[in-house]
Amino acid sequence: MGIREVDEFGRRLRAELPAATRLDPQTRAAYGSDASLYRVLPTAVLEPRDLDELGAALAIAREHGVPVTSRGGGTSVAGNAIGTGLVVDFSRHLNRVLAIDPDARTATVQPGVVLDELRRQAAGHGLTFGPDPSTQSRCTLGGMIGNNACGPHSVAWGTTAEVVHRLDLLLADGRALTAGPGGSADAELDRRLITLRDKHLPELRLELGRFRRQVSGYNLAELLPEKGFHLARALVGSEGTCAVLTGATVALTPLPAAKVLLVLGFADVYTAADQAPLLAAAGALTVEGMDEQLIAALGNGPGSVAAKELPPGRAWLYCEVAGADQAGAAARAAELAGLVEASALVVTDASRTAALWRIRKDGAGIATRMADGGEAWPGWEDSAVPPERLGGYLRELHALLGAHGYRGIAYGHFGEGCLHLRCDWDLLTPHGVSRYREFIEAAADLVVAHGGTSSGEHGDGRARSALLARTYSPALLAAFAGFKRIFDPDGLLNPGVLVAPRPLDADLRPGHDRIDLPVVHALHADNGSFAAAVRRCVGVGSCRQASGAMCPSYQVTGDELHSTRGRARVLGEMLRGELLDPDATAVHAALDLCLSCKACKQECPVQVDMATYKAEFLHHHYRRKLRPRAHYTLGWLPLLARLARPAPGLANALTARPAARRLAGLEPRRDPVSFARTSFRSWWRRRGGPRGAGTPVLLWPDTFTNFIQPEIGIAAVEVLEALGYRVELPPGPVCCGLTWHSTGQLDMARRVLRRSVRALAGDRLVIGLEPSCTVLLREDAAELVPEAAGLGTRVRTLAELVAAHEGDWPFARLDAKAIRQPHCHQQATFGDAAEREVLSRLGIEVDEVDAGCCGLAGNFGFEPGHWDVAQACAERQLYPRIRAAPASTMVLADGFSCRTQAGQGTEVTAEHTASVLRRALSPPASSRSGG
Repeated sequence: MGIREVDEFGRRLRAELPAATRLDPQTRAAYGSDASLYRVLPTAVLEPRDLDELGAALAIAREHGVPVTSRGGGTSVAGNAIGTGLVVDFSRHLNRVLAIDPDARTATVQPGVVLDELRRQAAGHGLTFGPDPSTQSRCTLGGMIGNNACGPHSVAWGTTAEVVHRLDLLLADGRALTAGPGGSADAELDRRLITLRDKHLPELRLELGRFRRQVSGYNLAELLPEKGFHLARALVGSEGTCAVLTGATVALTPLPAAKVLLVLGFADVYTAADQAPLLAAAGALTVEGMDEQLIAALGNGPGSVAAKELPPGRAWLYCEVAGADQAGAAARAAELAGLVEASALVVTDASRTAALWRIRKDGAGIATRMADGGEAWPGWEDSAVPPERLGGYLRELHALLGAHGYRGIAYGHFGEGCLHLRCDWDLLTPHGVSRYREFIEAAADLVVAHGGTSSGEHGDGRARSALLARTYSPALLAAFAGFKRIFDPDGLLNPGVLVAPRPLDADLRPGHDRIDLPVVHALHADNGSFAAAVRRCVGVGSCRQASGAMCPSYQVTGDELHSTRGRARVLGEMLRGELLDPDATAVHAALDLCLSCKACKQECPVQVDMATYKAEFLHHHYRRKLRPRAHYTLGWLPLLARLARPAPGLANALTARPAARRLAGLEPRRDPVSFARTSFRSWWRRRGGPRGAGTPVLLWPDTFTNFIQPEIGIAAVEVLEALGYRVELPPGPVCCGLTWHSTGQLDMARRVLRRSVRALAGDRLVIGLEPSCTVLLREDAAELVPEAAGLGTRVRTLAELVAAHEGDWPFARLDAKAIRQPHCHQQATFGDAAEREVLSRLGIEVDEVDAGCCGLAGNFGFEPGHWDVAQACAERQLYPRIRAAPASTMVLADGFSCRTQAGQGTEVTAEHTASVLRRALSPPASSRSGG
């Protein structure tokens, strides 16, 4: 397929399907990889809104000889969902549950529906979908059917192939087909399949279907007469190489009445593997294993607190146990624990159970970094053996790793003999890639020697299709090729996978960086390398969840490009230097809707920090260039606020005019902030500075508190003095540099921060009131300037100081209800446990907004082009909860942006914790301090 044909294909597609077609380089970059090691840039991306658009696109692709690859959530670790031609993303529009039949216990779905959504709807009928891979919050049913996904519960509830009833398909030649038990309605196609099957009966019976997790190759055993010639199940695991899935009917399973989590600790991972089949046979709903290396890789990241609850051992099995009620499930768990020699923990609390499960579910991300910070990769990711042979296989696999000089982190579905393994391959050099291939081929021979296959879920893809020749006989490989040929004779559907595979070391994503931007941030965790930081994103796709804090712009747009993963892929292409470069407007477009909320730093299991990457990019992109006017207006806000100090009323009158806001490069629909008549420092000087002789603390006078809402600073002073502290302010004008940092003006941010750090010399605690400024001082300052090393240990929020206070408690109970918007930066770093504790002690019943960033996000919501996303973020939870609450309900938000967003979107006045504490002081603070 030449360049002319590709260009003509793109023109046709855009002309006939303009709303569904995307040809821009940043979108192509975002879809160039999935959760695998591989990178293949598509010619175009299609987001069909209906089956007519899908059929039309397939016809155009067929006419131009362009290959077609189906994609769901892009969470495959084998490289199944990438291709050179047209990539069809079903997840954005064709994503509905069409029907649930509770009597038949079935569901009919579109291919793009996310598993968690199906499970949520099924739960209303007391049912669930049995297979549940760890990516259940973003993987799609289409992808699960393509890869024959399994998950922890498949040990009890079956693999995807076992629960599929019927598939609706579109063949490469444009024909619609429905496949099910007994074949299809196409008699000629069924005749050809039966002829193929009968020709290869010995291979199908002897080589396939030997154990549940044998998913390598096509699932042709389902064509056998004793299997009922179940064509739908034969096509499960075909990875989009035979047909395009347009719908499916699947079986649902009843939810247990009650269940508990039994965690068993073993002396080593081999003993855990040896004992796993016994627990599976005894009826555990899950038998999930992990070794101590995974726990070590957690570090201080998400899950590290929960990991401390694990029972003694160096490897663990997670066994979910069902019962008629909680007591019965716990009793049954105790019985299972008695079957093995292990330490045991039975967990009945739902929140503790979820925290422990998160460690296992985040394994694919956690395991990408060794405990010492070294990079680890998939590759030998899903091998499987008959469960009773797992212990022996794992012992020999670790010996093979040692012989090749590699380290690996093992975890997986031990009850079914399926092992996940991330290893520290060197994929950055040609020699390292050659050694990687040698190991993979040796490991393939090893797993076959143990009666297993290289894939136990996630399919073969680009990672393992080439290993099929080491796994199966030439006769069975010929059967696979014949099966593919019956459905797709021209090889248009996902070529290079399963049949005529690409080499397993072709198209690797790592190791091709030509650029590594010189960084301003130290990037200590990535040894100062921007490329290594970007490589943190392995594509697990946690940023594509429909709820939670990450990633706000993806949640409101549904656009892969505006997920954290999509942005990381674009940055990776920029560093590769082939499709994009640092000056490309395409890269800027991909990062533009990033709110810099930092949720990815906490929620992503690999702790990708897109806010920092965006700041670095903007710093380089605009170096020696004229910036957008908003960068000067908002980035230099601390200086502009000081300049407005002599005449704040005049400044407010000017900014109140829409024409002035447009001139300043600001969103005209956004109300401007108003400068206070008297600044916090002016009030401080007028009252005479510090008072009392208690323990001195430094109160940080951030720009927002000092110039815009000084009443918060005043309240904080009165609260701290009521607790017996001597409040002091840093000398001279100080600023953390936040606004310069968020707009990528990093040279200025460092200059301002250095001066401010000098003003904080000594050992006094520094109390922050604005969470974003507090986080910068506490977490980011040391990344920007060496002088800030150690500063973070002295920085506290007001609530942290109040919660830790051991003297008299001078606050009365307020006994009120409140809606609270936590600050996204604080949530992503040190959390807000202290704020919640203080509010509880004040008798305030809090309804927490748990949707992450409010949407204003500092400068983001004031910049043109961001209004719709900013408002949509607030509409996820913040605005609806405020509108639905009684008028007496308090609205709490410590962040200036959060209070502004709440006030402008609902006309409520949101309060800071400092104001609430001052109100709770008894006697009233005003009578003590004289106002």
